[in-house]
Amino acid sequence: MHGLLGYCRQGFEPELAAELGERAARAGVAGYARASRDDGYVLFVTSEETEALALMRALPFRELVFARQKLRLFAELRGMDPSDRLTPLLAAMPGGVRFGDLWVEHPDSDAGKPLSGLARSFGNALRPALRKAGMLAAKEDARLPRLHVCFLAGDHALLALADPRDSAPWPLGIPRLKLLPEAPSRSALKLEEAFLALLTADEREHLLRPGMTAADLGAAPGGWTWVLTRQHLRVTSVDNGPLRQHVLDTGLVEHLRADGFHWHPAKPLDWMVCDMVEQPAKVAARMAKWFAEGWCRHAVFNLKLPMKKRWQETRLCLDLFEEQAGKPLTLRAKQLYHDREEITVFATLAT
Repeated sequence: MHGLLGYCRQGFEPELAAELGERAARAGVAGYARASRDDGYVLFVTSEETEALALMRALPFRELVFARQKLRLFAELRGMDPSDRLTPLLAAMPGGVRFGDLWVEHPDSDAGKPLSGLARSFGNALRPALRKAGMLAAKEDARLPRLHVCFLAGDHALLALADPRDSAPWPLGIPRLKLLPEAPSRSALKLEEAFLALLTADEREHLLRPGMTAADLGAAPGGWTWVLTRQHLRVTSVDNGPLRQHVLDTGLVEHLRADGFHWHPAKPLDWMVCDMVEQPAKVAARMAKWFAEGWCRHAVFNLKLPMKKRWQETRLCLDLFEEQAGKPLTLRAKQLYHDREEITVFATLAT
């Protein structure tokens, strides 16, 4: 079996399937999406390995919006004997391939979560078996492909591999972030994850420097402002609602009681962030104006999606944003683990 395996948020399988189908067609790769709602994953099946390889090259992980993880599928095992899952799995390994790491997983879904114990125990058995067969490096090696075994049931598994440079660096594609007691709201995790998932390590180092200036539109109660102050940015927090006092006490925050959707700065800022609840096309147009007018150089903002045709709305809003910004931009969008009915967008002026 050949194709692409993508993990996604439960309930967003149709969106990922639509995205993969459209992007594959645009790349000239034939295939079809196999997806069922609430499974937490999507398969895009091709007839040949060469087509799967072409699809992996044509769809960089950073450009996929609804995929938490991107893997190249090479086998599907059904009807495995629970008393001996190792034999069929080892027999399905591709010849001549040595892996740098092994992740045994399950979909992040109601049906998949009960398989976590099996995934752990099977990983403990499979790891030494692969090393004995010379298929797995003695220590993690990011220069080699990573093997993924995804259990869908006790007797049903998908086998795939990942390029560590073109995939999520976390099992299930989920970063493990802890909500600190001083965080003003759970929304702080969304901006923390956005910086982690949408920016490279070099970008985080160069674009989030102490003393930079930022605006947080619709800031109350201060979750995103708090994240920015932890990066030692100076923040103008714009909201008619109150901010938590300990956020103001950082000495890095100016609170303006104004409508964040209409306010703009008197002079250019380094950053603008926005997590306001409004129609996504309206938000995209307003965010584009910030770039068109030169009010910021970098931005992270959320687009709240409708209940239907969410991939189509995503594509429409991102196209609208790029067109109305009127400047060359680097643009990345992702439905993050801490997002719900929304996607998070990172935009920066192209250099």
